[in-house]
Amino acid sequence: MKLPTSIARRAFLQTTGVSLGSMALSSLLTQDGVAADPSGKLAPKWTGALNPLHFAPKAKRVIWLYMAGGMTHIDTFDNKPKLAELHGQPMPESITKGQQIAQLQGQKLNCFAPQHPFKQWGQSGQSMAEIWPHLGEKCADEMCIVRSLSTDAINHDPAHTFMNTGTMNPGRPAMGSWLLYGLGAESESLPGFVVMVSTGKFGQKQPIAARQWHSGFLPGQFQGVEFRGTGDPVLYVSNPKGVTPKRQRDVVDAVQALNGLANETLDDPEIATRVSQYELAFRMQSSVPELMDVKNEPQHIFDLYGTKGGDGSFASNCLLARRLAERGTRFIQLYHRDWDHHGSVKDHVAGTAKEVDQAIAALITDLKQRDMLKDTIIVFGSEFGRTPMAQGNGRDHHLAGFTMWFAGGGFKPGMSYGATDEFGYHAVENRVSVHDVHATLLSLLGIDHARFSVKFQGLDSRLTGVEGARVVKELLA
Repeated sequence: MKLPTSIARRAFLQTTGVSLGSMALSSLLTQDGVAADPSGKLAPKWTGALNPLHFAPKAKRVIWLYMAGGMTHIDTFDNKPKLAELHGQPMPESITKGQQIAQLQGQKLNCFAPQHPFKQWGQSGQSMAEIWPHLGEKCADEMCIVRSLSTDAINHDPAHTFMNTGTMNPGRPAMGSWLLYGLGAESESLPGFVVMVSTGKFGQKQPIAARQWHSGFLPGQFQGVEFRGTGDPVLYVSNPKGVTPKRQRDVVDAVQALNGLANETLDDPEIATRVSQYELAFRMQSSVPELMDVKNEPQHIFDLYGTKGGDGSFASNCLLARRLAERGTRFIQLYHRDWDHHGSVKDHVAGTAKEVDQAIAALITDLKQRDMLKDTIIVFGSEFGRTPMAQGNGRDHHLAGFTMWFAGGGFKPGMSYGATDEFGYHAVENRVSVHDVHATLLSLLGIDHARFSVKFQGLDSRLTGVEGARVVKELLA
């Protein structure tokens, strides 16, 4: 009788979701099984594997502004006057010989000057291109700019995977999943790991696979959830016509009753974790529409971000990120997939920067005025940089040196750290790896990366791998 019980239960779950569907069964797993089952027999609310934390945290949450496609550091945050002097001349072979290059392999390599003038911004004198007027004027003294990043991947998808999971091998947990597993979720009615994707008008549109926010070998309850910028933010979150909250409640109660019977028969932990997700999904039917309804935001907030919301733009997503942060979402990742500039880099980088500049400055300003920047980490960056050599009038992929910056959450404000060589090719001063970034972020959240591991296939697996990642203490306030 066990096998038919299992089949009947799974068939029921697959066909009776009414308006919750696959969202409740895969993307969002248990948040509060106790609320769904007062007897406490189902999975309790997850409060984190690290309890207590390794040390006192400076930050509670992360908002990662992911500039997908490979933003050119040379035209944005890493000025190279020497490269400008040698514009059009052959790149010295001593710089490029034996180096991994993507599409320029075997081609003539000529220097390509920075395409936009730079200036010093703020009291800290941060060097940034003039295409960042809002960031420069309002936020330069909040930014901690690191110009000495390097990565291991030369192509987009493995580079995204490496930046998100610490390895180029698919199937490992994303950083947001690691945080949910280690820290638990603050919100009982919203996912703890939310992803939003926007698209602009410039450059090639970088595809972003859902595996970039997958939970990997961690339980599915720690997987990220993609919110859409227009329409229903989560598929099936709205009830179809004729389905009332009472009828929806009846479905959830019936699922829980069947779950209890099946759990007694099969003793399968996935039954408790998966089916109790119906309770979170039920609560999301009221919490998500409230989150997305921005009509009560004051006009000065709309003016600050440059959006009325609800249009799927990066600016709209930044406003939603602030609202998610206020409501307890632990890890929020905003992809803007418009930075793949193999051609027309001058015009396209200026256009793409304009699509995000005001909104990022608004997000930092808004968090600061709500006294939330101090415990919210802002991360800004791409999967890699772009070459100092020309690809026509664009730039190719580049892994040996690029820029990221951070703000809030314990990072030192108004600081520049590290450097590339005079061509912008190699990170040469205070080099920082992707694993170092992960280790530093974890430390600000109260986690010792070297002690944060999960046994997988007989090995102690970590977000930061085994290559000797370090916390970059020089970046910390």
